Amino acid sequence: MRAIWKGAVSFGLVSIAVRLYSATEEKDIRFHQVHRDDGGRIKYKRVCSVDGEEVAYDDIAKGYDLGGGEMVILTDDDFADLPLTTSRAIEVLEFVPTEQVDPILYNKAYFLEPEQTAAKPYALLRDALTNTERVAIVKVALRQREQLATLRVRDNVLVLNTMLWPDEVRAAKFDILDEDVTARPAELAMAGSLIESMAADFDPSTYTDNYREALQEVIDAKVAGREVVQPEEAEEAPAAAVDLMAALRASVERARAARGEEPATPAAAEEEEEPEEKKPTPLKKAAAKKAAPAKATPAKKAAAKKSA
Repeated sequence: MRAIWKGAVSFGLVSIAVRLYSATEEKDIRFHQVHRDDGGRIKYKRVCSVDGEEVAYDDIAKGYDLGGGEMVILTDDDFADLPLTTSRAIEVLEFVPTEQVDPILYNKAYFLEPEQTAAKPYALLRDALTNTERVAIVKVALRQREQLATLRVRDNVLVLNTMLWPDEVRAAKFDILDEDVTARPAELAMAGSLIESMAADFDPSTYTDNYREALQEVIDAKVAGREVVQPEEAEEAPAAAVDLMAALRASVERARAARGEEPATPAAAEEEEEPEEKKPTPLKKAAAKKAAPAKATPAKKAAAKKSA
């Protein structure tokens, strides 16, 4: 790996010299735009929309559109005067409980490697974060932009996770969620059974990118000049079910079968499905008993025989 940034973690009065490395990489298969007939690469020219002339890189600046055809032009000198006080430092602001950081804020991850002379303070910060179960909230400037980030420990290495600013997270506003929609207890119980039947410990290595593998197979087949073997079509997701309980029950049975477990007994399934409003309560039992015809006793039988 090649370091993309060098600086220091500012931890109180302690300074930890570090190098920054990208912790992740995309595995997408990339393509070039080419001419279909001869495979020639497609090139694009930087042309000014006003005079139609091609523009060299040295003559390109950044413009902020004010609307109405007005543009503010910013040069490198304008950016050079901006206050990036953390340009070569990772400034620790505070330490917070890990669970208080919403995962939606995380953006990109980087590994921090200590310089030879900073191994001991690096280990100190790493072990302290582990023992206190906290993450460090920091500020850092990367690629001419100040960013909020966290420092946490993963596999005995400090990891810097850049974060979105709070105003960069959209609010989830859906009118349908404002309606009074509730699930019946029987439906919740069946959904809970489905979750339990599919429960497992997370192991990311068990998942693969099937689309990328199939695409690579197409490319390899093209290179080798052989026929492309079409992958099996994935099972289509069922359409929205009218009977939610039936769909949940079928899902539970399929999950159990996939794990080699015995299917639930019909009696148990019916008990789970029975809505609360249909279950007999003490009040309903009393009313039913009162409404039922009285049983004939020996005295009543004798009286009836005598009158006959």
